[in-house]
Amino acid sequence: MSARTTTRRRQLGAMMRKLRANKGMTLEEAGRLVGVSKATVSRYETQEGPVKWPIVDALCRGYGVSEAERNAVVGLAKDARSQGWWAPFTDSIPADMSLLLTLEDEAVREDHFSCVYVPGLLQTRSYTTAIQQANEMRLTAEEIERLVDIRMKRQEILSRATPPHLWAILDESVIRRVVGSPGTMREQLDHLLEANESPHITLQILPFAKGAHAAALGSFVILGGAEPSLDVVYVDLHVGSVFMEKDAELNRYRLAFDYLRAQALDTAASSAMIRRVREEM
Repeated sequence: MSARTTTRRRQLGAMMRKLRANKGMTLEEAGRLVGVSKATVSRYETQEGPVKWPIVDALCRGYGVSEAERNAVVGLAKDARSQGWWAPFTDSIPADMSLLLTLEDEAVREDHFSCVYVPGLLQTRSYTTAIQQANEMRLTAEEIERLVDIRMKRQEILSRATPPHLWAILDESVIRRVVGSPGTMREQLDHLLEANESPHITLQILPFAKGAHAAALGSFVILGGAEPSLDVVYVDLHVGSVFMEKDAELNRYRLAFDYLRAQALDTAASSAMIRRVREEM
């Protein structure tokens, strides 16, 4: 992906490939549906090059996708040249993070399981700063400040008129790990308690007492689109990020999240545990 290719364009190409594959069509067969060449369909499925949304719309209709799914894909096609809010920060954001931000910008829900740190969307500024200061790659104060600014800006999606629904399941170790200082951690726990009162946020704690569980996959995020077929799983492996969208991959992580949700404490009990941990600090 070139530096100038928008991540929306990249996502659009991946979606168009997936929709055609689900229909079991060749590039040539798809082209005949809408009166374009095989090469044109192929170009629409790559990361580069301009697109015309009426062709995307026609292809979606030919593939027989739902109206909601078609509207979501056509919306991406119309905005394929647009840059997101993070455009001014591109010098500080790697390509995989730009893709995450694009997917998040379009998501209607986010399902998080975290076994190390509080999810970025729920971090306080002090907590985020402490994480960046602990980075094994030594960063200057200016670099840390810029990364923290990006994280704080990212959280603004939760204050939109129609925010995505955030469902976060945190391993008990997350709320017990003192990041920064006890004061920083108490502030972070207070923020989690406040977040759990929001109608757009569901927060659960997975206690140590549950023993072995479906979290052997590690931390992950399921970014939900307007339709389930537009979902994407994001896993940060620290040495690099992985995005998964194949049905088998999605089903595995959805099942894991369902198991975790069932094993975790309910929201009231989770808030009670957070309060107890805070009092111990």
